[in-house]
Amino acid sequence: MDPASLVGIVLALGAIFASMLMEGGDPTSILLLPPIVLVLGGTLGAAMTGAMLKDTIGIVGLLKRALLAKKIEATETIDVLVKLADRARREGLLALEDEVRKVEDPFLRKGLELAIDGTDSEDLREIMESEIDSKKRADKVGVKLFADMGGFAPTIGIIGTVLGLVHVLENLADPSQLGHLIAGAFVATLFGVLTANVFWLPLSNRLKRLSELEAEQMMLAVEGVLAVQAGSNPRLVARKLRSLMPSEPESAKKAA
Repeated sequence: MDPASLVGIVLALGAIFASMLMEGGDPTSILLLPPIVLVLGGTLGAAMTGAMLKDTIGIVGLLKRALLAKKIEATETIDVLVKLADRARREGLLALEDEVRKVEDPFLRKGLELAIDGTDSEDLREIMESEIDSKKRADKVGVKLFADMGGFAPTIGIIGTVLGLVHVLENLADPSQLGHLIAGAFVATLFGVLTANVFWLPLSNRLKRLSELEAEQMMLAVEGVLAVQAGSNPRLVARKLRSLMPSEPESAKKAA
């Protein structure tokens, strides 16, 4: 699992609450249920209004994917393809049937099965690339949903603040309650801005990045399967596939 999102959220929330403590504030003073319910429910409702029901019922799965996504390792895919290319070159494609069943990546496994079944290389590429395009379109739905929630949340928070201030005006006869009521009114705006910029917009970017990495991994699989089908030299297959991988920053190479 790549923990970047979880670490980032914890860091952001930690900085917010730490700053409150440093200024002498009480973090529990902002944990008011009414504005939290208003912001979360209103934001989700507004996002649903601009989408289809099927786009929003999977929000829990999208959250799980964004927060708990597995680390994508292209080198593992390359190692599998090089091994299969070596055997296919020596024994032929049909000899790979047993090995293909052990491949964990369903997209790669499907491509290899098509190659073993004798699918023409052009048709094979078209089928696999069509699946990649379909996945990209599906991923855009989740990206847009969280981006929309990030746009709506601050405005919903302002609505909550206006409602709170209306309640303040209703209680002008009791000056002792005004400070508490005014502070409570602005909690809705706080949660609207906080959830937008700590959760929804970052998670939208996270899903977009995951989609890009997965699409790159799938394209790597396409080129690898076609190379195996063509009986290419395993060393050339490895070199070609590694050339398709994005180069690491120098700092990452030194750390490794």
